[in-house]
Amino acid sequence: MMFLLSLQALIYKDKTLMKKIFLFILTTISITVVSQTLTLEKVFKDGILRTEGISGFQPMPTSDFYTVTTKSEINKHNFATGEFLTTILSDEMLTSLFKDSLTISKINSYSFSKNEDKMLLATDIEYIYRRTTKGFYYIFDIKENTLIPVSETSVGKINFPTFCDNGDRIAFVRDLNLFYLDLKTGKEVQITFDGKENHILNGLPDWVHEEELYMTKTFHWSPDGKYLAYMRFDESEVKEFSMTIWGELYPEEYRYKYPKAGEDNSVVEIYVYDTESNKTTKIDIQANEEVYYPRLYWLPNSTDLMVLQLNRLQNKLEFIKYNVLNHNHAVVFTDTNPYWLNVTNHYYFLNNNSMILTSERNGFNHIYLIDFNGNIKQLTSGNWEVASIEYVNHKTKQIYYLSNEKDRLGRDLYMIDFAGKKKNRISKGDGWTTVTFSAGGGFYRNTFSTPTQPQYSTINDHKGNELRVLQDNANLKAKMNEYNCVDKEFLQITTPEGITMDAWIMKPADFDPAKKYPVLVYTYGGPGTMEVNRNFNVEAWYQYLTQNGYIVACADGRGSGGRGDTFKKVIYKQMGKYESDDQIAFAKYLKALPYVNPERIGIWGWSFGGYLSALSLFKGENAFSMAIAVAPVTNWRYYDNIYTERFMRTPQENPSGYDDNSPMFLADKLQGKFLMIHGTADDNVHFQNAVDLATALNEAGKHYEMFFYPNKNHFITGGNTRFHLYTIMTDFIFKNL
Repeated sequence: MMFLLSLQALIYKDKTLMKKIFLFILTTISITVVSQTLTLEKVFKDGILRTEGISGFQPMPTSDFYTVTTKSEINKHNFATGEFLTTILSDEMLTSLFKDSLTISKINSYSFSKNEDKMLLATDIEYIYRRTTKGFYYIFDIKENTLIPVSETSVGKINFPTFCDNGDRIAFVRDLNLFYLDLKTGKEVQITFDGKENHILNGLPDWVHEEELYMTKTFHWSPDGKYLAYMRFDESEVKEFSMTIWGELYPEEYRYKYPKAGEDNSVVEIYVYDTESNKTTKIDIQANEEVYYPRLYWLPNSTDLMVLQLNRLQNKLEFIKYNVLNHNHAVVFTDTNPYWLNVTNHYYFLNNNSMILTSERNGFNHIYLIDFNGNIKQLTSGNWEVASIEYVNHKTKQIYYLSNEKDRLGRDLYMIDFAGKKKNRISKGDGWTTVTFSAGGGFYRNTFSTPTQPQYSTINDHKGNELRVLQDNANLKAKMNEYNCVDKEFLQITTPEGITMDAWIMKPADFDPAKKYPVLVYTYGGPGTMEVNRNFNVEAWYQYLTQNGYIVACADGRGSGGRGDTFKKVIYKQMGKYESDDQIAFAKYLKALPYVNPERIGIWGWSFGGYLSALSLFKGENAFSMAIAVAPVTNWRYYDNIYTERFMRTPQENPSGYDDNSPMFLADKLQGKFLMIHGTADDNVHFQNAVDLATALNEAGKHYEMFFYPNKNHFITGGNTRFHLYTIMTDFIFKNL
């Protein structure tokens, strides 16, 4: 005690000593709370840096309320006040209604009828392809407090059950045929009878339409509930691809239809079924060339269909209005592009025979108001792009949309009226915004992030005023501090060709500019994508690598999005050429930095990024010393026709475009360390790509490493797989970079 008093007196007299002791205490404290170290287990098994979302959030279909889920309840809230209104469904209610052990946690998804008196509950969902699922579905009548299956479980799982607008009927697909259930009578009506695997599909798309035109269900109720329009896919003449599924004494062979570049597609027909007469009518549009039908919409009058017709080259999109009563049809608008155009979900049909859509017809993606007499009014303009239309308010004649007008790397919410005037930026911050509007458009959920701020979700009014916070991800923010996560540094570089590229770089927390660091470059590079943006991504694996002394970097070269057609579509008919040239130029830029070890620059990517990584290594002449290609396309002749022909045309038309930038034909140029990884059951980028590149590398006498995952698809997930995958890649990097 006397010692402490003496020390206190000494400190009081000697200010310098007092400061030194204070600094010593701070240093001691900082040592005791030193940042924790990441491990692969923490990243991939524990998800220690995982972003939190809002479970089950969805706006009600017609009122200004929304629902969220807890572990045991689905609860309804008021958009305006946030007030909890009622528990719509709970485990207790399910137990009383259902004899089996159905709980909220076992409900994969739910939706409401338009009049909000019924719910559709999905359980035991399994994925067929990326977007197509099947499962068991139940109808919960909120008013009557009853629960019935859409289709008896004994006859199998169903696809895409959908209420008509008044909620009296629900259509669905079972065993590739279209049905509907009349909820008033309990009668199930079968509409088609010819569904057959690998031959005929009714009401749902084939693999390539689903994957590349983002199609899911291909049947649609008319607004009055009288008609069902649907598509029939005849894939009988489409060539099959087979994959071996391992694990049994005699492995199973899985076969499905996959049209590769230049090969035949399904024959698609459109029909309209009349629920009153039980008659089916084929729509006869009589296209003069091979086409796709990527979208089908009912107009508000319930007698006119809008059929979108896309030519096989995908540079002409026609909007065809078809009347189901007199069978008259006419092209009301044609969108064209000298390269390609993208089909979206941003088509809004008004009551006055007009529509609102986005188009790249003038070099940048913008919003247009088009009437069915051919009059076109451009509502937004400038050297920036509209990313999406989020809400159209028919009453106030206002359009809410996301764009990068203020910041090329960001996303902001704007409003403009139908006259193209009164444009107003609604977003308050500078970063990346996504929104989900209430049915009436008076409110929206706003999710905002920056490269340093995790997703911050709020309820806002239509003017952008924040009403309350739903999720702030404060726990993740604290974990980032605890693990001393580093921020991305953003930069622009100019290549010797004069190409300006956006880029980011992540350096170790203890970065020393006097040292020489190895660099791992990440790339994706697919047409129209952006990997350099203001959206938050903690990049947990990259944080782990920086803690182990690596720099991680990324650059968006030519072909990437957000900068208009000139920058994006220069790759037309020669996909891979400019993208790899720009990644090689990025590597050379990194080599010149004083803190980079020029002999230790690697590149990695997945899917298109795997293709681009391999191509950049093979072409780069030692620009990269190492590459990892996960699930890579190695020859575009092996990939599906809708995606590949959009950018390359067919191999018959453009053989050199396919061959000149194929890693398979450049295998003899491999220099450096190369690891190729693939799932053997990849239905998207077939394992064939890896096998045939391996054959070419063997013939060229090149050394490389290869790892495959039995029975895993393009995402290489399930069980311990993802942790194992990143362990393999990390070990390869530590050994070779």
